[in-house]
Amino acid sequence: MLLTIGLLALAMGGSAQAEPALPPPYAGAYQPQGVDEQGQWQQMDEEERRLAQSDIVVRDPALHAYVHKILCDTVGQDRCGSVRLYILRVPVFNANMAPNGTMQVFTGLLLRVHNEAELGAILGHEFGHFEARHTLERFRAARSSTDILAWAGVLGSLAPSYDVVRAYRNLEITLISSFYSFNRDHEREADRLGIAYLNSSNLRPQAAAQVWEKLIAEYQADARSKGLKKPRLDRVPFYATHPPQVERATTLALLARADAAQRDDGAARYREALAPWLPQLLDDQIKLNDFGASEYIIQALAEGGWTAPLWHARGELYRMRGAPRDLVNAATFYGEAIALDPAHPEAHRGLGLSLLKTGQAASGQQALRRYLELRPDAADAKLIGMMIPKEVPAP
Repeated sequence: MLLTIGLLALAMGGSAQAEPALPPPYAGAYQPQGVDEQGQWQQMDEEERRLAQSDIVVRDPALHAYVHKILCDTVGQDRCGSVRLYILRVPVFNANMAPNGTMQVFTGLLLRVHNEAELGAILGHEFGHFEARHTLERFRAARSSTDILAWAGVLGSLAPSYDVVRAYRNLEITLISSFYSFNRDHEREADRLGIAYLNSSNLRPQAAAQVWEKLIAEYQADARSKGLKKPRLDRVPFYATHPPQVERATTLALLARADAAQRDDGAARYREALAPWLPQLLDDQIKLNDFGASEYIIQALAEGGWTAPLWHARGELYRMRGAPRDLVNAATFYGEAIALDPAHPEAHRGLGLSLLKTGQAASGQQALRRYLELRPDAADAKLIGMMIPKEVPAP
């Protein structure tokens, strides 16, 4: 992928140097015009109140403040003041922004980006749609509730094996998440605005191209795991209206300031901020029952070093697939997690269950006993206890 992008960069312009993009002067947050538009805005504000009460909103002040800071560091303090940010626990790569200033960031996005610069690239892209009034154009075009609500089914279908469908039905998507079927020209303009924000920030703008390279690699890994020669991106709503990924990554790479390549990307800060949520986000991803994509995400995260949560997640992934060879591998992965963190209760649980299924009863029961010692109040303590024979006291 990187070689292809480099060759295309040379083919696109002899000197291969595009003028770095600069953001336009900020004109301030848009105010609705006319009775019709004001009425729609009131309806959208009502939907935001419903969103704020949803059970899939992540109510972690520290994480919220951190993600909001990355947005502000990317687009600037003047621009980010018009944004009201919501983090939604949905294991899908997505973020969006409504014309009234409501921004949604999905946890599936937080799991897939590896540093502040990559997250800033996506948030800046979405803010670019907002500043260029793309959401407003879409808003004006969506006059019927049936048109608006149709988008909910599309997003929900991304993960039919998980309760994403339930979550979206609870939210009903309605107005807030219904404006994001932009055309390719809009996407290109938002890309240019997003890279312009990064160029003017203290973050490394080259990260913008890397986001799309890694995302397409994930879909390629998923396709391979399903025996497909190439991913069916035409079936993924996110790609239906977006520019081809090589074009997009090439353009972003060319527009990034060359003298900013050594800037800090905030990788260490990002890992630290996401660490408390990483086990939960990995578990949500694994429950999608999408082995190839989940394996790719775990391996990509491990490029910064294997940790007990990553080994445990990989063990869970293989154990849930459940083939005999998978169970042997899962036991190995759980063992790696325990070696790094002997007090990791879930790793002992997974190890015990894997060993029991491969006929290693004594070792499996020993691991489950250790799990209950570390987590005596576990929700499944009674069920796990039924798998362990009571120890008979010595005479």
